[in-house]
Amino acid sequence: MADVIQRRKRRHALGDMMGAALNYASLGWPVCRGAQPSLMGGRACGCDRIGCPDPGAHPVSAAWGMESTVDPETIRHWWTTTPAANIILPTGRVFDVFDIPAGAGVLALARMDSMDMASGPVAAVEGRHLFFVATRSPVDEDEWWSCHLDCVPESVSDTPGLRWHCRDSYVLAPPSPLPSGTPASWIRAPRPDSHPTGLPDPLAVLDILSDACEEFTSA
Repeated sequence: MADVIQRRKRRHALGDMMGAALNYASLGWPVCRGAQPSLMGGRACGCDRIGCPDPGAHPVSAAWGMESTVDPETIRHWWTTTPAANIILPTGRVFDVFDIPAGAGVLALARMDSMDMASGPVAAVEGRHLFFVATRSPVDEDEWWSCHLDCVPESVSDTPGLRWHCRDSYVLAPPSPLPSGTPASWIRAPRPDSHPTGLPDPLAVLDILSDACEEFTSA
């Protein structure tokens, strides 16, 4: 029964992929194609990299930064040619993303609600919660780090579990499925006004998330 449910979820996600990509583009969010998960030959990712460390959750092209687009014609061509491709959202352009353990995300959302504080878009990706916030100006980028750059760590010692996606990074977008069969999903979906002025201030959100991460890891 569980296998049937997973197959249905996967078919539903694939059917919505082009529409979702076009919807992100309509928000002004650039997209690019991601690798698709695979269960063939004992491999979890459809890319040609043996032992892929991020199966189904990375761009198909090394030139993803230049290829990412909001052009509907290009997006339709991509997902007509490769309808099973996942959706990748580059960060550091329209938004940045805080990426924390799901348990800490639940604590943070509850705290934001109690404070009547807007969380902005929040996605769930297999054990992680992604908080979308306004991106920072280029003058501030030296203070930030990207968890997809080889030269920097994936976490910081004073905030366990927190990853910060900014320039030169990206996140997997709903409804992209992972090898487990579970698709990424929106907890709080983006609205049409989710442009830079409609996204929450990153520093205000960071304060809440940092506390939530510390509480979650010490519990």
